[in-house]
Parts: sequence; structure tokens; C-alpha cells
Amino acid sequence: MANMTEPVAYQSGRFLPLSQTSVAVYDAGFVQGVTVAEQLRTFGGKLFRLGAHLDRLGRCLKIVDVDPGLSLDEIGRIATDVAARNHALLAAGDDLGLTIFVTPGPYAGMAPAEATGEHCRPTVCIHARAVAFRLWAEKFAHGESVAISTVRQVPEDCWPAELKCRSRMHYYLADREVARRHPGSRAILLHHDDTVCEATTANLLAYFPGEGLVSPPLDRILPGISVAVAVELAKKLGIPFRERKIRPEQLRSAEELLLTSTSPCVIPVTRLDGQPVGGGRPGAIHAQLLAAWSELVGVDIAAQAMAFRGRDA
Repeated sequence: MANMTEPVAYQSGRFLPLSQTSVAVYDAGFVQGVTVAEQLRTFGGKLFRLGAHLDRLGRCLKIVDVDPGLSLDEIGRIATDVAARNHALLAAGDDLGLTIFVTPGPYAGMAPAEATGEHCRPTVCIHARAVAFRLWAEKFAHGESVAISTVRQVPEDCWPAELKCRSRMHYYLADREVARRHPGSRAILLHHDDTVCEATTANLLAYFPGEGLVSPPLDRILPGISVAVAVELAKKLGIPFRERKIRPEQLRSAEELLLTSTSPCVIPVTRLDGQPVGGGRPGAIHAQLLAAWSELVGVDIAAQAMAFRGRDA
């Protein structure tokens, strides 16, 4: 394995070239979308907040009642190994995105008999790739454009907000719907009570002068590792933080809007529903959080993204 020149992955008990990984067409993760997943990234080759990601993975596996056949510690050791093997293939200063996903394995209604019953095993896969900086590097300087979608978040009586899974058809439809009205924008989803939930694949924070940084109630959104880091840093910086329900019209009066997610960490929003947010450019709160985050991980996050944005274009 030490001489491999292509990415290496782990799947169901063995390490293999990424190009040789596969999920059966009769796997429940494919047939029903029953896939629990975690997205991580490295800074300087080290996985960031691995423990927090494993804790969330464990909670989600309990929700869907899937035993991966590995302890969380074992999954963590394998993830660290996959990251180390793949980081060795990168240019100096580059970093990785890493995915852990688990499915229940074969779906009985479509799988051959020999793959079901006592022979049924969950699918566990851990793979990595170079961070796709090209997708968002420029947004540190110019900001993201978002719009409120008519597609709503899945009601909490369907599955709990804390479940991080790949059953995300509503994300796909919301982004397509928003892009037709505001090309280049990504979607903000509302709950069914018309309050703000989150963006597709990102948590949303709003900054209001005199109030501070505000999140929708944390027990009603996906418990993002990145939003937790942003809150932690805000408190260290003396930026007030609270959680409460936010209505769409209140978003439009925010001085700053921020998106938090694994790879870019924290991105400023400069347009909402086609209109400028604040002054229409990244604000001071974003700058403070990004600087503090860079200090925390020992990497200039924006500079790294700009340096590698054209790598695989």
C-alpha cells in the first residue's frame, strides 16, 4: 500500500484503491437512502474534531438501529489511517475531505438470497479526496448568495433533526427551485411553522447589532460540528450568542449572515433573495470568526483555499 499513487479507501473490512469501491444496487443505502454519513476535513493533515464527528455518528446509528460491526474507536482509527495514507499523495499545504458512511447492507426485497439473512452485513466505507477549494474559495472575498426556498425542511415527526443522513431529496429540490429564481444562489429552508431552519448542507447564523450572533434553536437543526465551533469562537471573542426562532423577514434585517460547514468552515452571505445583506460585502463578524478559526487550526483558511482553488479545475 505504501507505493500507491491513487487514493485509498476502506470498505467493509479492507483497504483498497478508491476506484475499486462499490455499493451494490440492492444495498438499502441505494434502494431506500438509508445512509448515515459524516463529512470531515483535515488541517495540516490532521482530522478536525474527529471525536465530535464520531459521537454524532454513534447517535445517528442508534436512531436508524444499525450496528456497523465496529466500535466508534475502531472507526476513528481507520479514518485516521485513511487520512494519513491519502494525505501523503497531496502537495505540500493541501488538505483532505474525508467521508464516513454506513448503510444497513442488502435490502431484502431486492437482494439475492445469499446476501440476506445471517449473511447480511452493513456497508461501512471511509474514503477521502482533496478538498474542493475551487467550489468556494472566492466566496471568502465576495460572499455567498442565498434565497429562501418554498421547499420545507422534513418535519421532525418524520425523522429527528439530529439525524445526519443522505436522504436529502428536499435539499436537491430546494437548490434547484432557488436557482431558477436567483441563479447562483443556494437555498435556505424553513420549518413548517415558517421559521428559519438551515441552508442545504450548512447551518445558518445571523448577526444583529445589539443582540449578537443568533442561531435557530439548536435542538431543531442538524447539530453541525462547524456551527458548534463558530459558537465556541464567538464566545471567546466576546461576541454575544443566543438561539431563538428567526422569521424570514428578520433575516432581511440582519447585519451579517453566515454559513457554517465542514470544508469552508464559515462563509459570509452577501445577498439574500437577490438583495444585499448588510453592506453587500463580508462583514467584521465574519472576519473575526475566520481569523479565530484559522488560529485554532494553524492554517490560514482563506489563503489555503485561494492557493489551491485551481488545482483540479
